[in-house]
Amino acid sequence: MLEICDLNAGYDDMPVLKSLSLSIVEGEVLSIVGNNGAGKSTLLKAISGLVRSTGSISFRGTRINGLKPHAIVQKGIVHVPEGRKIFPEMTVDENLTMGAFLNPKEYRRHLDMVFSLFPRLSERRKQLGGTMSGGEQQMLAIARGLMGSPKLLMLDEPSLGLSPLFTESVFSSIGEISRSGVTVLLVEQNVCQSLEASDRGYVMETGSIVLSGTGRELIENPQVKRAFLGM
Repeated sequence: MLEICDLNAGYDDMPVLKSLSLSIVEGEVLSIVGNNGAGKSTLLKAISGLVRSTGSISFRGTRINGLKPHAIVQKGIVHVPEGRKIFPEMTVDENLTMGAFLNPKEYRRHLDMVFSLFPRLSERRKQLGGTMSGGEQQMLAIARGLMGSPKLLMLDEPSLGLSPLFTESVFSSIGEISRSGVTVLLVEQNVCQSLEASDRGYVMETGSIVLSGTGRELIENPQVKRAFLGM
């Protein structure tokens, strides 16, 4: 579904990604794990067209490097950024409507789907996003992304700052999203839960891929255990 080859990207004169290559198979949950500063968020921004890159990013056989972010969304790639980035002065309904701007004809069907996935949002439809808890805002951010009818949903640190209860809820929703037919690319510092929820994973260090395998293989890898699991 997504093929990345020899990708280089960064900010001004500061390179972050260095000849990075990876692939995502349609229908899977793929995790990218690594320490702070490894380049995980930059990778998602490069795929989304938010930072300039060289090398090749191809989605369903079409190269997307150089396309504007809105054109990449139109192709079916939706990015839920770190920090949620909801519209705090808008209601839940208004946030979800913004997410559906490319597919207004599918609004009702997608609305029913996200309310089924996140019943709490249905109960708070008229509440301002900025007055919700962190966990509720994360649900709203994911739901807004799903309103765009993604083929590939990219989630950047969805459990960041959440309580254990909300973290469990978010990971449960990722499983349901995958079972609905949406491919998921997950960037997380919660390494164990992320890999447990994933079909495959990649480990990043300083802008490069250093390990890959199934989620279970990486959890059992001695290097991953030492670096991320404290074992």
